[in-house]
Amino acid sequence: MTEPATDLCELLADLSARGLLHQCTNLPELNKHLALPRRVYAGFDPTKDSLTIGNMVSILLLRRFQLAGHTPVVVMGGGTGLIGDPSGKDAERQLLTREKILENVAGQRKIFEQLLSFSGPNAALILNNAEWIETLSFVDVLRDVGKHFSINMMIQRDSVKTRLLEREHGISYTEFSYMILQAYDFSYLSQKHGVTLQMGGSDQWGNIVAGVDLTRRQRQVEVYGLTTPLITKKDGGKFGKTESGAVWLTKDRTSCYAFYQFWLNVADEDLPTFFQVFSFKPKSEIAALLAAHAENPGERLAQRALADELTESLHGSAGKSEAQQATAALFSGQVEQLPKSVIDEAFAGAPQIGLSSEQLHGGLDVVELLVLAQVVKSKREARQMVETGAISVNGQRVDLSYRLVESALLHHSYALIRRGKKTWHVVRFS
Repeated sequence: MTEPATDLCELLADLSARGLLHQCTNLPELNKHLALPRRVYAGFDPTKDSLTIGNMVSILLLRRFQLAGHTPVVVMGGGTGLIGDPSGKDAERQLLTREKILENVAGQRKIFEQLLSFSGPNAALILNNAEWIETLSFVDVLRDVGKHFSINMMIQRDSVKTRLLEREHGISYTEFSYMILQAYDFSYLSQKHGVTLQMGGSDQWGNIVAGVDLTRRQRQVEVYGLTTPLITKKDGGKFGKTESGAVWLTKDRTSCYAFYQFWLNVADEDLPTFFQVFSFKPKSEIAALLAAHAENPGERLAQRALADELTESLHGSAGKSEAQQATAALFSGQVEQLPKSVIDEAFAGAPQIGLSSEQLHGGLDVVELLVLAQVVKSKREARQMVETGAISVNGQRVDLSYRLVESALLHHSYALIRRGKKTWHVVRFS
């Protein structure tokens, strides 16, 4: 467990100041150990073809170590993923096929390639533990690895104890054995790749400690474990969740615009924590941003800066520009110049309906349009909304004389209807 320490090296002192240093197997010795360049690793479970924003904490932790001169090693669980980590789960995982896991590993790989550097003297490494896990025989695991594990110790781990107390589900021998395989990862990586530190979220503490113990027993060398706290929101809500679900790190699951909007909508009280955890800006710049935000919260200067930085890190300057353009257009209502790809991203969460282009012959009356598009419930409500100036179509405020014609569609397909200042509806004509 981490104990208070003085004279921490610059990296550990920075992690501590950011609230990222939660648990450590031997902090004083790790502090000395990091005086030289080391290889450090974090593992990632390929249960999906992407990772969520919560995983970004560990990836950015690897990046912080890389910037400090150490070599980050990403271990993708192509082997351990065949078993499934029981940590944080109250029921047995559904086992995935090897083909699906390979697909998920490939999908996740591009995230690491974007957030870490793969060139230079401490270029990042990506390894798939299927390379060594799947070569093990059952007898070898029992003889060479299992003999170092005490059942008494294993059932005290939170990931196991919780499931044992759940009589309805329990835990299978398969998932019970996961800890042994992850521990073997660390021992193997220490021997074959010179890795001396494993990092992860606090829910991985038991697995990390098991790896430290196994490496010491098998190889008589000292290695270290470090965890970060799980990120929480001040209001008690779960970090990384929105009304539409989890925030993912690949744009096929969460668009650049939606990712940008997540950070733009961060609550004021969460800003200090999120800047410390996710931003690489100098502390003085963060302090200045938070001070400027406090003077005029409505401008959301700090949220915008965080959204800009993280969207560019993950999706590049083009992704950031696209998200900024869509955000500005939706705020102003001037959507007529948006590229089709940006429209698809920006309005992915808006109500959508499809209509036939034949309905545009001779022009579609605005009242009829609003009813068909389900913007309103009745023609009477439609007239009231139009008369009060609350309706715009493709960026233009309309009156009761307006008729939508085919030439007015955006990209020959879209009618973007804005009701009031914030509510959008998408009509696709085909």
